[in-house]
Amino acid sequence: MASLRKTAAALAAAAAVLFAIPPTASAGPAPHNTHGTLVRENFDRLPLGPVTAGRGWTTDAEGGTLTVTPSTTGHGRELRIRTEGNGRAFLVLDDLTLPGNSAWARMRLRVADYPTAPDWAHWTLAEASGSDSPTLVRPLGGQYVPTEKANFFGVGSDLGATGDWTAWKTSSPATAGKWQCVEFHLDATDNRVTVYLDGVEQPDLTVSTNSHGGTEDDFVFPTFDKLKLGWQLYQADPTPSSYDVRLDDIAVSTRRVGGCGA
Repeated sequence: MASLRKTAAALAAAAAVLFAIPPTASAGPAPHNTHGTLVRENFDRLPLGPVTAGRGWTTDAEGGTLTVTPSTTGHGRELRIRTEGNGRAFLVLDDLTLPGNSAWARMRLRVADYPTAPDWAHWTLAEASGSDSPTLVRPLGGQYVPTEKANFFGVGSDLGATGDWTAWKTSSPATAGKWQCVEFHLDATDNRVTVYLDGVEQPDLTVSTNSHGGTEDDFVFPTFDKLKLGWQLYQADPTPSSYDVRLDDIAVSTRRVGGCGA
């Protein structure tokens, strides 16, 4: 009987500990034993409807909205971004600390339509910045190229020594209405940005200290503390006049997250 009482007491103590542990949120700093993961968000634990913040992130919108909706793939939930004209709407990771000022990021992305006017219409899907420098690093964006009558992905930057540029490449077309798994690596050892689409590296898009699309000055990262993911179009009166973007399965890590293979 004494042995049974001890077992029951141990089970009760274990149950008390379990009930004391709060539920895990869907985003925010991860424990150190999760293979380098800094942020993870799949929106499944957020309520449906308009959203202005989550655990570990806020939003930035003008002429745009962010809404948690049922997944268009039939599983879980996703983030719907809607903008009008040259509006913007971003999920903002605004309290980042990146070990070595470097990180891997991954997200699933679907853009219903890319711009077809005006010529050279420029758009951004990801922007990284730091409070110690005006430089904006845009590891994922692109441009409508009228000579090709198509949109292409490109890495870019603005407000730094290298000026305002987007190094788009015809080898990386941006396809509307299709889910894509996109990754990028910010590597501070050479101020290098590397992009992967559906698990495949896009070497033509790689930029670094001395190889980029701007002036002859060195391209140098700020000390990153913010990452914005979403949509911004910079030209007024674009065609189409509104944009619908879906995001899901966001992760930022000190290691490549993966999960984008066929």
